[in-house]
Amino acid sequence: MNKGLFITFEGADGCGKTTQMRLLAQYLEKQGKDVLITREPGGKGLGEKVREILLNYDGEVSDRCESFLFLADRAQNIDIIINPAVEQGKIVLCDRHTDSTVAYQGYGRGLDIARINMLNNLATNGRKPDLTFVFDIDIETSMKRVGSDKDRMESAGKEFHNRVRYGYLELAKQEPDRIRVVDAAKSIEDIHQNVVKIFEELTF
Repeated sequence: MNKGLFITFEGADGCGKTTQMRLLAQYLEKQGKDVLITREPGGKGLGEKVREILLNYDGEVSDRCESFLFLADRAQNIDIIINPAVEQGKIVLCDRHTDSTVAYQGYGRGLDIARINMLNNLATNGRKPDLTFVFDIDIETSMKRVGSDKDRMESAGKEFHNRVRYGYLELAKQEPDRIRVVDAAKSIEDIHQNVVKIFEELTF
């Protein structure tokens, strides 16, 4: 059986990570690979219910409650979807994972990052992605791409999203072997070619 892989896609809202994840999935499937796509929040089943609360609940949500909801969704995604698929030799592509919690709740909301790392480790049982793409783009462009129909997280404001961007870049400095920063201001095709190149460097 081929060794499975766990690859995550990160970045600001509007950075194009979801498009690039799907393009990589298509590329891999053409190579005969068995690919599974998931997301956080909102993996199939229970995760979809948690996502609805996190992104669309119109009442007040405490910063700590927000973090715990993301972590609960993550534990479910790892145990029920990601780990079994990787063990079966599949390549799992996940739209957001632990780095989102550090960037958004840690750097963005100002929660204690060491504590978030500890809780992330608990939620994932110590599993880390084999590769993480961070799609970096300036906040003005990302917000323009999102448009006026914003969910609760997207509506947090420019200063918040600048802190999130800084957080992602700091994480990439801390784990350069796992986290690769991709210039998301380029064309979709140029970005895809860069993603494929980085993936092939990992696997070959």
